[in-house]
Amino acid sequence: MDLITRRYNTIENISGPIVFASGLKSAIVGEMCSVTLRGGELRSGQILELSGDMAVIQVLEGTDGIDVVSASIEPSGELASAALSEEILGRTFNGMGTPIDDLPEIIPEKYADINGLPINPAARDRPNQFIQTGISAVDGLNTLVRGQKLPIFSGAGLPANELAMQVVRQAKVATGEEFCVVFGAMGITSREAFFFRESLESAGSMERTVAYINLASDPIIEKLFTPRIALTAAEYLAFEKGYQVMVVLTDMTSYCDALRVIGSARDEIPGRRSYPGYMYTDLASIYERAGRIKGLPGSVTIMPIITMPEDDITHPIPDLTGYITEGQIVLGRGVHRKSVYPPIDVLPSLSRLMNNGIGADNTRKGHKELSDQLYASYAKGCDVRRMVAIVGEEGLSELDSKLMRFAESFESEFIGQGDVERSIKETLDLGLKLLQILPKSELTRLHN
Repeated sequence: MDLITRRYNTIENISGPIVFASGLKSAIVGEMCSVTLRGGELRSGQILELSGDMAVIQVLEGTDGIDVVSASIEPSGELASAALSEEILGRTFNGMGTPIDDLPEIIPEKYADINGLPINPAARDRPNQFIQTGISAVDGLNTLVRGQKLPIFSGAGLPANELAMQVVRQAKVATGEEFCVVFGAMGITSREAFFFRESLESAGSMERTVAYINLASDPIIEKLFTPRIALTAAEYLAFEKGYQVMVVLTDMTSYCDALRVIGSARDEIPGRRSYPGYMYTDLASIYERAGRIKGLPGSVTIMPIITMPEDDITHPIPDLTGYITEGQIVLGRGVHRKSVYPPIDVLPSLSRLMNNGIGADNTRKGHKELSDQLYASYAKGCDVRRMVAIVGEEGLSELDSKLMRFAESFESEFIGQGDVERSIKETLDLGLKLLQILPKSELTRLHN
């Protein structure tokens, strides 16, 4: 060890992106450090764990070219932080917060620890204000509320990214309030990154958006930093600058896969399907940063995208996410095969905070009753459709035929709106119009 610079030539072992070094005195968990290679090349690292005399350090740029004899570790004395200023709006950064849009570095107003702090439960304000997404299946049946965490559960090949961008373009809050979007992408391809940038710029949304983009070719460790930097920026804009902030995180499956790789490199005992046993806690440390704080005008609403491996909603990633979040929007492959866009399967979809954000003060009187009736009638229509596959249409009663007709119209007209934006009034009016297909005796959930 160099006593003047705190530089340690004590690397004992290397495993994947992880370096094990001994003797790091006065170091702390989470501290950033520099790794110096033979020839003077510098790489960044973070201390993940201190156990006895051994430090576990993740190297952000990877460990290729590092040898245990000549490389050295130098703790910086600082935790991972993000540079923050309102100048970040309209800018694009990599997963570590470095600008990648060929514009100058921002002049930070402050630096903040990317791990943040949990909101004191006593200081949390109840989410009860409607966010209009312009998408009928969300606004009418699974309403999004400020401060909520509402994930999109998707399958491989389904248009989750397109739906997320549509929400970003169309989302609206009350007139006169500042609204912005923080976009965090993990492990996406260059083509997907181009799609996101093009979508934001063509819609004129870029000036109110901050994008943190980690590509599939970037170091795997960067995936773990991206959502935390994005949420640190969101908290700054919401709770210090008064913005209503929507955070879109895609794809949390890529984030969890990175956790699994790091856990394997650290020789941790795996949990379900080889994912770390602490994955629930780790995901909660991200999702629970959504919310509102009493006395402050801003809010952080999180909409993470989860690609379900093999469309399995019981997979550990969507399963644990469902325990933490307040509902889910599920994209259905069966609906997608019918060329319905957005292919939202409303039956397993749910917004647990919906009742807080609808009604006469937010949307319209009778919204809840209409939503319940649409859901119940569609569920009956789907049951009839399954029965038809067995007995054929000849065996249907007149009511069954109307229920099946309603289900088809509901999918093609209410859910399948394409790229068209609908106001909440248009959504609810369309729902009432479609219910006219059914006899009044079936509309038991409507009071008038």
